[in-house]
Amino acid sequence: MSEDSQPRLVKSEPIPWDHDQNAESSNESNEYEPEWVEGRALVMMIAGITLVVFLMLLDMSIVSTAIPKITNQFNSLDDVAWYGSAYTISSAALQPLTGKFYTNFSSKWTFLSFFSIFEVGSLICGVANSSKMLIVGRAIAGMGSSGMMNGALNILAGAVPIKKRPAMIGIIMGFGQLGLIGGPLVGGAFTTYSTWRWCFYMNLPIGALVGALLLFTRIPDQKPKQPAREILRSVFLQKFDFIGFSLFAPASIMLLLALQYGGNGSSWDSATVIGLFCGSVATFVVFALWERHMGIEAMIPGHLVCDQIVLSSSLLSMMIFGFTMTLSYYLPMYFQSVRGKSALVSGVNLLPNILCQLVMAVTSGVLTSKLGYYLPWGVLGAILDAVGNGLLSTLSPATSVPTWAGYESLVGFGRGAISQVPMIAIQNAVKADDISTAMAMMTCAQTFGGSIFLAVAEVIFAQGLRTKIPEYAPTVNAEAVIQAGATGFRQVVSAQDLPAVLAAYAKSIDRVFSLNTALSCAQFVFAWGVGWRSVKKGMEEDKEMDKS
Repeated sequence: MSEDSQPRLVKSEPIPWDHDQNAESSNESNEYEPEWVEGRALVMMIAGITLVVFLMLLDMSIVSTAIPKITNQFNSLDDVAWYGSAYTISSAALQPLTGKFYTNFSSKWTFLSFFSIFEVGSLICGVANSSKMLIVGRAIAGMGSSGMMNGALNILAGAVPIKKRPAMIGIIMGFGQLGLIGGPLVGGAFTTYSTWRWCFYMNLPIGALVGALLLFTRIPDQKPKQPAREILRSVFLQKFDFIGFSLFAPASIMLLLALQYGGNGSSWDSATVIGLFCGSVATFVVFALWERHMGIEAMIPGHLVCDQIVLSSSLLSMMIFGFTMTLSYYLPMYFQSVRGKSALVSGVNLLPNILCQLVMAVTSGVLTSKLGYYLPWGVLGAILDAVGNGLLSTLSPATSVPTWAGYESLVGFGRGAISQVPMIAIQNAVKADDISTAMAMMTCAQTFGGSIFLAVAEVIFAQGLRTKIPEYAPTVNAEAVIQAGATGFRQVVSAQDLPAVLAAYAKSIDRVFSLNTALSCAQFVFAWGVGWRSVKKGMEEDKEMDKS
């Protein structure tokens, strides 16, 4: 067993919390060395947080195939947009604040607290007897999810040395992202053969398993932390920047609502949408000025925003998650709408993408741990994503199975290679005191990327239908086709016009994959900003700092 993987804790005299803060930080960095988790405890910890990430990502996409049944039961077609946005908005608004919780409180208990909130939201969704109750449940689940991804990465940072983290992150993200792509498959199966409520009930027994895995596993923190009572009594209001949160949350909500309303019941030039955009920009400006005033205690500190690696990693993560969310919605739509497959079969057709992503995520993680460098995987992943999405933008109703399966595989390999790069880069670049806040910034960028680019994709797709249907099927009412929905349009189109409408649908979906191609090219640009650094070198530098 190597020296740097040995669990060790250098004991020192108790640090008086009322001493100067700089002296306190110096004492901590010099006297405390992490106590790494190994063996069975490590397996239980990785299994627990992988299940949590899987459930979080599954919950983002599983509802898509259940929505038709939900709207039929509650007669709530007007609420469709809120079933997804209530989750996303509440998650995005809270994410930067979660970094403060993980910085000051125990990572294990903070993580379990956020996960418990997520489980309560899932229970409310499962037993909902009205559309409003379901929306409230989705919002509560979103609040819980805001600290789950960040928490998983914080737990890993405190329990595993940096040179071993790439392999661990590869496993977590490889299996976890199965939930995002496999959500429509699972939701379709539940909706078809049981009830849509199991899309939410399934979180409860898996949550019990997570509790069993993590509750009885000792998980160390990255650094010594004050007792929770001390934090709540002395520095809670000062350290948590609630004024910054009270500015960031409404600014985020206004931005996401503007994207939600634009083109969905309100035109982009309507007073409502323009007002929301203007209000969001103005509030974000005030928020930025306040954060500058707060300095190092800010919810989003300026020194992290100006850090090239943190900023590049956050923007890279935004592009990755934006294209991943778009892919998870519109690739099943291609199979269900253009190819006429059921929700269950369309999920099975995603297997080439899912399996290739899983294989590459684990492979790239293991090789990064052995070789040290993660930048090549970011560049390779961006190239494969760009090529794969460019090929997906040529899909037609007649595309053969080997062809679309090959295109999917390329995207899967690319996503598996690049997904963990921003997480490793941040953990390898920032100090222990800043990891929680930096990871919160990255996960917030992820959520915004998914929300913003999914809204953009919806506009591109709808506009494509309005353009292509008159071009391919001049006698068909384009608005009637759009209103009928992704699978219902076959009932409002005659058999004679159906092939032309299918071609128009395919061309419109192709435009969405062109957006994904552009996002992949942006990934290629931002990937170079994560720096040519080795996780092995980071470990050596940390050991030298500890000795000095």
